[in-house]
Amino acid sequence: MKILKFDYLLLLLLLIGLFACDRSQQNMPLPNDQSGNALSEKTLEDIFSGSSGASRDLNEIKKSGVLKAVTMYSSTSYFLYRGQAMGFEYELLDRIADHLDVELEILTAKNINELMSFLHEGKADIIAHGLAITENRRKYISFTNPLFLSHQVLIQKKPDNWRKMRLHEIQEALISDNVELIGKTVSVRAKSSYLQRLDNLMEEIGDVIYIDTVPANIETEKLIRMVVDGEIKYTVADNNIASINASYYPELDIKVPMSFSQRIAWGVREDSPELLSAVNNWLAEIKGKPDYNIIYKKYFENQRDFRKRILDDYFSTTSGKISQYDNLIQKYSEILGWDWRLVSSLVYQESKFNPQSKSWAGAQGLMQLMPATAEELKVNDRTNPEENIKGGTKYLKYLWDRWEDIPDSIQRLKFVMASYNCGYYHVRDAVNLAEKDQVDTYMWDDHVELYILKLSDPEYFNDPVVHYGYARGIEPFTYVFEIFERYEHYRRFVPAS
Repeated sequence: MKILKFDYLLLLLLLIGLFACDRSQQNMPLPNDQSGNALSEKTLEDIFSGSSGASRDLNEIKKSGVLKAVTMYSSTSYFLYRGQAMGFEYELLDRIADHLDVELEILTAKNINELMSFLHEGKADIIAHGLAITENRRKYISFTNPLFLSHQVLIQKKPDNWRKMRLHEIQEALISDNVELIGKTVSVRAKSSYLQRLDNLMEEIGDVIYIDTVPANIETEKLIRMVVDGEIKYTVADNNIASINASYYPELDIKVPMSFSQRIAWGVREDSPELLSAVNNWLAEIKGKPDYNIIYKKYFENQRDFRKRILDDYFSTTSGKISQYDNLIQKYSEILGWDWRLVSSLVYQESKFNPQSKSWAGAQGLMQLMPATAEELKVNDRTNPEENIKGGTKYLKYLWDRWEDIPDSIQRLKFVMASYNCGYYHVRDAVNLAEKDQVDTYMWDDHVELYILKLSDPEYFNDPVVHYGYARGIEPFTYVFEIFERYEHYRRFVPAS
C-alpha cells in the first residue's frame, strides 16, 4: 500500500512537471509577472534612495535663467511635424517658461523610471508628462494640480470583417466588461500605472488575468498599433490617448472602462514648493482662458489633424525626416561642412520649407535669396529648390570665411547666421560697439548679440564706430536664437545620417 501511494505521488509530480514544461514552451505569461512589476514602492524606493542632485527651487531656476523639463516623445506630448516642434506638453512648457521669464531646456526620457530619475538626480526641475496621481508616487514627488481627468480603457480589435457584420454580432465578438478578461492575456508596459491597475483588478475580481509585460520604453501608442496589427490581443491606455488613436484606427474598440476617473498631472521634487506654487498658479490662470482648451483639443480631440499628422511623411515619431528637401539639404550641407539639421532649421526659419515663399523685401525661395544676391550667386530661378539651396549654402560659406577670426565654431556659426539675416556689415557694427565697451567681440551669446539690439537706438546707431546706421536688431537676435532652439529639437528627433 505504501508503494502504491509512492507510485501515485511520483506519477502526480511527473504530470505537474510535464504541464509546467508545456506551459513554458507556449510562453504563457504568468499572472502578476514580477519581472516587470508596476512602479512599485520598491522600484521607486530604489530610484529615490540614491543621492539626489543639486536642489533647485524657483529662485535658483530664475537665477540660472533656464527651466529644465523632462518629458517623453509621443504623438500628443512632444514631437516634430514638418520641421516644427509640437505637442500638448511642449506648448504648455513653452508658455510657462515665458511666464517665468526663463529659457526652456527640454530633456527626453525613455520611460517613467527615467522621468523619475531625472527629477531626483536634479537633471530636470519638472516632469512634464501626463502622470496618473497615485498614492505610491505621492510618497516621492509633489504633483501639480491636475491638468485633466482621464480613465483607463481596454484596447481591443474588432473582427477582421467587422464592416460587414451587424452591431450585435460585433459586440458579441468583443469583451464588453473587464471581468471577461479572466483567463485572457493583456499586454501592458512594465513600470506603468496600467500594470498596477491590472494587479488591482485581479484583486477585485478574485481571479487571474495573465499579464504580458513589455519593456518600459515601448510607448502606449506602439502597443495600440500592435493591437491593430494583430501582434497582441489586448492592451490598456488612457481614454484621451485611446480616443485620438481610434479616430485613425476605426477597427479599434475602446468602450470598456478599466478604471474610475484618474487625475493626470505633472510632478516636481518635494523640495521645490515655490516652483510647485508657481506652476499651480499659472495652471489656474491659463485654464481660466480659452487657450488651454484650444491646446487640449488640438492634440486630444482634433481627429482630422491627428490623422493628417500620422499619415504625413514628415511626422518625426514615425519617419525620422524633417522635410521633403532633406536630401538636397544634406547634399549641400556636406559641401558646406555643417550639420544638415542646422541648415534645415535655418531653411525653416526663412521659408517654412515653402519654395514659393516671398518676403515683403523681395527675398524669395527656400533660403529667401534677395534678387541681387541670387544674381551674384548665379541662381536663375529662386523658386527652384536645388538652385536656391545651392546658392544659399554657397552664401553661408562666404560668410563663414568672413568670420574666420572667431575661434569657437558654435559662436562663429551664430555670427554667420546673424549676418545672413541682417547683413555682414550690421553685425560688424555691433562688434565695433562691443569693442568700444571692451566686451569680448568673439562671443555672440550674451555679448555681441546685446549690441546688435542697440542698433535700433539712435544713441548707438549714430555712434561714430557704427558705419552702416540703423538695424532692427531684434530680428537677427531672435533669428539666431530660434534657429538653434529648433536645431536642438531636430537633433533629438532626427538622426544625423
